[in-house]
Amino acid sequence: MARAAPAAVSVGLLFAAWELYARYGGVRPTVLPAPSRVFGQAWENREALMDNAIPTIRATLAGFACSLSAAFLFSALVDFWPSLRRALFPLLIASQTLPLVAIAPLVVLWFGFGLLPKILLVALVTFFPMTVALVEGFGATEKEIGQMLRAMGAGRWRVFWLARLPSALPYFFAGLRISVTYAVVGAIFAEYAGAAKGLGIYMLNAKNNFRPDLVLAAVGVSAALTLVLFGLTVLVQRLAMPWERAAAERGGEGRQ
Repeated sequence: MARAAPAAVSVGLLFAAWELYARYGGVRPTVLPAPSRVFGQAWENREALMDNAIPTIRATLAGFACSLSAAFLFSALVDFWPSLRRALFPLLIASQTLPLVAIAPLVVLWFGFGLLPKILLVALVTFFPMTVALVEGFGATEKEIGQMLRAMGAGRWRVFWLARLPSALPYFFAGLRISVTYAVVGAIFAEYAGAAKGLGIYMLNAKNNFRPDLVLAAVGVSAALTLVLFGLTVLVQRLAMPWERAAAERGGEGRQ
């Protein structure tokens, strides 16, 4: 509770200022609806929001899973054959310069209006940070550990599994937290470009009907999805790396 209090206070003040300005600032509800109106409309339209959130969640999870698998495979290949890094990293960097708002309609045009283009766009925006994090994590392994394992007869794959992979875990979860914040945005952009259902389509229809309250309600749902995914990554990190939590607790006890 002590850790959550500052964030809760800041969010509460933000919503209070928004509510007061929307009510007494002379702004029309069609321009800036008050938070109370947004929450009320979100509750009244909860079934439609949930119905459109499910395709977005499906595309986000599928694209993110493909991105994680591809990033791990590619980073492992780069670790075993460093020449691949010099050959392919410029292409990966160039892929990040492509504006999503421009590439999304093309992907939909090439692959249709189904789930595949959404998966590809989510993977596109999340693959690069995950790959860079893993490659840097593998490279951060202490040389002495690898030398000791090789002296004990371990092969390249054994060294990778016992030394380089555990050393990359902090980098992996750092990249995971960054990528997961892009995943929902990528799925919504793909839906904007072309889809039958999804939060992106819901926002687009609400905007065309001059309903900013429903647009903001859908934005709130997408933000909640992002926060849930972010929280899950933190939970998985604590379960996968219990020694970090133990070290932090010992450090806190030492400072006391």
